[in-house]
Amino acid sequence: MRLAILSRGPRLYSTRRLQEEALKRGIEVEILDPLQFTLSISKDSPQILHKGNKVNFDAVLPRIGHSITAHGVALLKQFEQLDIYAANGSQGIRQSRNKLLAAQILGRNNVPIPKTAYVRNINDVERAIGLVGGLPVVIKVSEGTQGRGVYLRHLYRDAIGLVSALLDLEHEVLIQEYIHESHGTDIRALVVGNKVVASMRRRARGKEFRSNFHLNGTVEPINLNPEYEEVALRAARVLGLNIAGVDLLEGKNGPLVLEINSSPGLEGIEMASGVNVAEKIIDFLEDDAQFAKVSMDQLLLTVPGHGILPLHLVNYPWLVGERIEDIFKNSESHAFALSRDRQLVWEPKNNLKLRYNDILIFYGDLYQLRINLRKILNFDEYNHLKKLTGIKNMENAESS
Repeated sequence: MRLAILSRGPRLYSTRRLQEEALKRGIEVEILDPLQFTLSISKDSPQILHKGNKVNFDAVLPRIGHSITAHGVALLKQFEQLDIYAANGSQGIRQSRNKLLAAQILGRNNVPIPKTAYVRNINDVERAIGLVGGLPVVIKVSEGTQGRGVYLRHLYRDAIGLVSALLDLEHEVLIQEYIHESHGTDIRALVVGNKVVASMRRRARGKEFRSNFHLNGTVEPINLNPEYEEVALRAARVLGLNIAGVDLLEGKNGPLVLEINSSPGLEGIEMASGVNVAEKIIDFLEDDAQFAKVSMDQLLLTVPGHGILPLHLVNYPWLVGERIEDIFKNSESHAFALSRDRQLVWEPKNNLKLRYNDILIFYGDLYQLRINLRKILNFDEYNHLKKLTGIKNMENAESS
């Protein structure tokens, strides 16, 4: 395998460790500065050049810094278009780097996070503080990293003054619930593939409330319980990351996801846990790179007019308790998947009874799918109303 580690810091601990472990396995590895690539974009032959030469790699391992996120995402998108494997893809990095976007995705997918408000107007600050539970609050900019751009404020006037200054600097500003019981501490779970391979607790020093290792925080080993592990894995998965450092707060009601880092540092967690995390990452990369990655967007755009159509049972309660075979026995439409309790069931069995929060997922010609499903839904709603009212002939009832 020929591997490129995309990093601007070849001497950084994490970059060196990844290179060492790759070389141990006989992998041809180069550390390349992401800013030294040129992208040639065209319909027929998109290219990537490094210092004027065409790239010739089987896989890339991105270590993209926050300051070059936009360029790094564009570069990874180009690698993906050339079918070159990337350990973390462009979409996952883009989603995790923007705290506002990440919070929206996590919240939508039932991943527990501190209450968060987004403000664009200074007049909304007091209202936002109320929405997240009152003072004190954490105020942060959407694009910060390693604890930078994160502030704790106890007074309204201080919070309003800070938000005003950040808005003047054209930052996206988030006001977030302060988790008292987790003051000065958090847990870093290092996710690789579908496993948490290492974890540690981080503690701030002195009066500092941010526990980041780069801010002189201390680290210690921790045995992560299954609830925290499951939340960390789910957070990385919904953001589309194979490799992630998931920061968790220890709330009174369980874990809360604070932040997800797509290029997590390895020094603190290897030191605290005693786990060779770099080895775990290279092992995963070697195994995962053997399989082609195709994005859902790429599949859906292949056939014009085709796509995915979800059917939320909360909108059709008269279908709850019915078997799939009874609803769709005379239909050409077929559900290829069912979402239930945050799990995806492929090719659900015909005798499966539907539940209130289920989501049936269909794929095909969107126009025809809508026609077929409307017929089914209207027919079942019609029968349901007959059952509720005891009226045997709805047409007569409607005309009377």
